[in-house]
Amino acid sequence: MSAEAADREAATSSRPCTPPQTCWFEFLLEESLLEKHLRKPCPDPAPVQLIVQFLEQASKPSVNEQNQVQPPPDNKRNRILKLLALKVAAHLKWDLDILEKSLSVPVLNMLLNELLCISKVPPGTKHVDMDLATLPPTTAMAILLYNRWAIRTIVQSSFPVKQAKPGPPQLSVMNQMQQEKELTENILKVLKEQAADSILVLEAALKLNKDLYVHTMRTLDLLAMEPGMVNGETESSTAGLKVRTEEMQCQVCYDLGAAYFQQGSTNSAVYENAREKFFRTKELIAEIGSLSLHCTIDEKRLAGYCQACDVLVPSSDSTSQQLTPYSQVHICLRSGSYQEVIQIFIEDNLTLSLPVQFRQSVLRELFQKAQQGNEALDEICFKVCACNTVRDILEGRTISVQFNQLFLRPNKEKIDFLLEVCSRSINLEKASESLKGNMAAFLKNVCLGLEDLQYVFMISSHELFITLLKDEERKLLVDQMRKRSPRVNLCIKPVTSFYDIPASASVNIGQLEHQLILSVDPWRIRQILIELHGMTSERQFWTVSNKWEVPSVYSGVILGIKDNLTRDLVYILMAKGLHCSIVKDFFHAKQLFAACLELVTEFSPKLRQVMLNEMLLLDIHTHEAGTGQAGERPPSDLISRVRGYLEMRLPDIPLRQVIAEECVAFMLNWRENEYLTLQVPAFLLQSNPYVKLGQLLAATCKELPGPKESRRTAKDLWEVVVQICSVSSQHKRGNDGRVSLIKQRESTLGIMYRSELLSFIKKLREPLVLTIILSLFVKLHNVREDIVNDITAEHISIWPSSIPNLQSVDFEAVAITVKELVRYTLSINPNNHSWLIIQADIYFATNQYSAALHYYLQAGAVCSDFFNKAVPPDVYTDQVIKRMIKCCSLLNCHTQVAILCQFLREIDYKTAFKSLQEQNSHDAMDSYYDYIWDVTILEYLTYLHHKRGETDKRQIAIKAIGQTELNASNPEEVLQLAAQRRKKKFLQAMAKLYF
Repeated sequence: MSAEAADREAATSSRPCTPPQTCWFEFLLEESLLEKHLRKPCPDPAPVQLIVQFLEQASKPSVNEQNQVQPPPDNKRNRILKLLALKVAAHLKWDLDILEKSLSVPVLNMLLNELLCISKVPPGTKHVDMDLATLPPTTAMAILLYNRWAIRTIVQSSFPVKQAKPGPPQLSVMNQMQQEKELTENILKVLKEQAADSILVLEAALKLNKDLYVHTMRTLDLLAMEPGMVNGETESSTAGLKVRTEEMQCQVCYDLGAAYFQQGSTNSAVYENAREKFFRTKELIAEIGSLSLHCTIDEKRLAGYCQACDVLVPSSDSTSQQLTPYSQVHICLRSGSYQEVIQIFIEDNLTLSLPVQFRQSVLRELFQKAQQGNEALDEICFKVCACNTVRDILEGRTISVQFNQLFLRPNKEKIDFLLEVCSRSINLEKASESLKGNMAAFLKNVCLGLEDLQYVFMISSHELFITLLKDEERKLLVDQMRKRSPRVNLCIKPVTSFYDIPASASVNIGQLEHQLILSVDPWRIRQILIELHGMTSERQFWTVSNKWEVPSVYSGVILGIKDNLTRDLVYILMAKGLHCSIVKDFFHAKQLFAACLELVTEFSPKLRQVMLNEMLLLDIHTHEAGTGQAGERPPSDLISRVRGYLEMRLPDIPLRQVIAEECVAFMLNWRENEYLTLQVPAFLLQSNPYVKLGQLLAATCKELPGPKESRRTAKDLWEVVVQICSVSSQHKRGNDGRVSLIKQRESTLGIMYRSELLSFIKKLREPLVLTIILSLFVKLHNVREDIVNDITAEHISIWPSSIPNLQSVDFEAVAITVKELVRYTLSINPNNHSWLIIQADIYFATNQYSAALHYYLQAGAVCSDFFNKAVPPDVYTDQVIKRMIKCCSLLNCHTQVAILCQFLREIDYKTAFKSLQEQNSHDAMDSYYDYIWDVTILEYLTYLHHKRGETDKRQIAIKAIGQTELNASNPEEVLQLAAQRRKKKFLQAMAKLYF
């Protein structure tokens, strides 16, 4: 060892184990002591604290010489800090349970995006479009980790969170907390938008049949080296920490089950998927056993999920005798068979199989229904409460307040039922002395609480009472009751029972607030608020529920109302109406808005116009969700109201942007192009960007049939969209990988942001308008200088072929927008062949050849009755056929290449012969010879097989040539018919292969 090295080691060993708190991360960074620190029994700081600090330091913005804040520099120090954070996570074996428990959503999002970047996941590519089976194991595992975290975070965000008690207010801390909250909400919004894709990725992962590998500290070090020094080790099948297929599938099944279970609250059919995934998880846990390093499932929580799924989705082969008590109770509640619920509870008093909490939740549910006006449930509530009370008594718990309240006015029926429950809930032959003593004490206390001696006699003469109480106890009870004779008490003021005391004001307020949250009847809401304001004048009841949200443009006006009752009523009616509209409960939304309109008309013209605007938006949604889906035109009155809104010029009226957006989309969807192009007032085009965009789209639709020279508005529309997709010079490309997809690189140069344009387009349904927009973005995508494979689209020739300033256009955002638009348009009409061709071209351009073939074939199938008719030549153009040929060639399906060469207007013999010479073909080869109709290709096949000595295949080719319908002497019609028949059979066979 050199002297210098020895001095350095001595200095290191003499240094304190824990460096000063202010510079410990610098200490680890400079001295490369991370691994040594992590091997300590109780490292301080803890590993998760290291991750937070490393990423915080790496993401600190810099300040240039002009004191302008710049993004974090992409320098060596920051790259090392990010690598150290990844190494700490690798030390924790990428356990999401540990990471989620200790890291905030933004920090964990940054960490996993760094993992995606270092794992070579291409930025801007959707995970759902990637084939996990063909990716390197560590790359596939990184994608799985990200998408597992995404749906786990969505599920976790749906759980109620207990708010921490705020400490002394500190402005800096509050600002930091607010920033983190907003960032978390933004990330959650993106994750929820991508939730469907994440679920598809995880479902695809369940089909993998190979082990995966996750990055370790060693593989991360290898990745940090120069590429030439790695020798491909990180992409081999043995790099990293091995995760067995069963372990991966077990974790994925559990996470998918939780996601499906959370979605079941809005779509009960999804519970079946959740049930399947949870029970598969149980099977995999049984297979894996306790030796798993990576599979950490909370088995108690899993058992709870399985039990809930059994209740919500009983197995189809179960009989009523096989159903669990949970399932039986749930089915009875849904069907309204409350008497059966009571019988189940009575039987359960003997078996004690149902948890007390579950029985109490059933009672609470019945109480809520009774409070909503179902008076027939009052008797059921008492009977269920009596069953629960007897269960409590048998287990030594006190009598509930609810029972005493319901038993304040006893009658013969209530006492008869209570005695029946008591008799059926105890087996006197097998019951212990403590059980008998509890039951006896209960019956005795019930007698002492009764004032009518007739009811006391009913209990004291019952067989159960006589069996449980000794003679001395019965005599003592009779003496106590005689002392409470009415003759004695006539002149004495009776002592008020504890349960006769009225509930406190706070209890009544809480009950009324609960009813206020649940009610959607405007008159009931008004009545509740009047009662609440009569009890207290200090509360603001519009804050009762944090789910009541009113747009900020309205809230300032509403909260400015001086009368507290009116302010609360207007706010709550509007918030509930907006919520009902969002969940498509248009009936109650209309009732709430109408009541609010009637109320505000009396004192506020401004709020009256606001409510008229909201009712217009509600009517648009109602029509679009109802008769509009069947193609029925909206009534002329609704169209007139939409025009009136667009032309409205009332000053100081708060307006929501979404209403203008929906109105313009409504006019385009119902082809009101004449109004948008000729009758829109000029001031609207200057003040409302959506009207301007709508006018350009409508005018382009009108001019489309005309000559190319007359399409002036198409050029105007092109310039508007190019401006929207341009970026200003001060924006730079981010250095944080996938996180850049969350940060909107929007330009303020256009009439609106790109995200607003995309949101507007997704409200359109008119095929021609969507085709024009799609062709515009495709053309914009194609004008890139580095583009290799153009995407084709209808009407693409109407757009300019160049842009003066190419550098100003954000082509990455354009590419993402094209993919989003194609996905949306195909959701509107999955049988539009031109949109299917665009989707196929996108997959072709991104080297996903199997998917491209799928959509090329689908485009042909939808316009030819699944190839029973000839595919129109404007669908299967020579360019499309050549791309299908290239796809088959790159998939090593060489016989398919030769057959497709016949589809060209001029048969490409050179490509066909070259492909037939390939011996390593992945298709069915000679079984495809029946689909060849060109005799020259068949003769070449015969020669080729003869040359190779392949006698059997040569005979198949000779048999194909010998078919009479291929004889060159046949009339042209016969030859065309033979070719058409073979085209049909070949394309149908290809469709079955790729669909």
